[in-house]
Order: sequence, then structure tokens, then C-alpha cells
Amino acid sequence: MANSMKIRAKSKNGVANIKVLITHPMEGGGRKDSKTGEPIPAHFIQEVVFDINGSTAMTANLSGGVSKNPYLNVKAAANPGDKLKVSWVDNKGESDSIEADIK
Repeated sequence: MANSMKIRAKSKNGVANIKVLITHPMEGGGRKDSKTGEPIPAHFIQEVVFDINGSTAMTANLSGGVSKNPYLNVKAAANPGDKLKVSWVDNKGESDSIEADIK
């Protein structure tokens, strides 16, 4: 899923406000297709990792209960110019990552 994320990260007084929008269906697996009646298989992000300057700052474990196209807002210790990498992996093995400089 290339280009599945949009990211903004700004630091003030040593604290970065990181905003990430992920394009993902986030299907929990409990619904049925309205046309066929067949169950829609689960397809959701399991883990999102926030790395700052190569060190993990936070790991979020998600589930099928999170809505489509999740928006995450995280605060972490960081300064302007620090390197941020956000990556995710879902229950089907798909993944994506994005890198940015913290402003």
C-alpha cells in the first residue's frame, strides 16, 4: 500500500506533535456483504511504530475496532530537525512507512 499515509510533525519546547492519517479499510470481520451475504474478511492494521532518530518512541497496537482511515495524534520528545519514521503492518502482512523531518 504505497503512499497510504500523510504526516505532519512539529516540535515546540522539546515536544513533537505528530499527526498521521492512514488510508486503510480497517475491516473488523464482523460484517456481511449486502449483495452476497458472505462475511467480509477481517483486514485491519495491527501495529503502528513511531521511530525518532532510529529509536522507537512509541508502538500502538490496533484492532478491527478502529474505524476506516485511522487518524493518530501522538506527542513525543523530539526537536526540530529530528528524523521521524512511522510504519504500520496489518493482519494480512501488508505494510507501509513514511519518513519526515520534524519541523
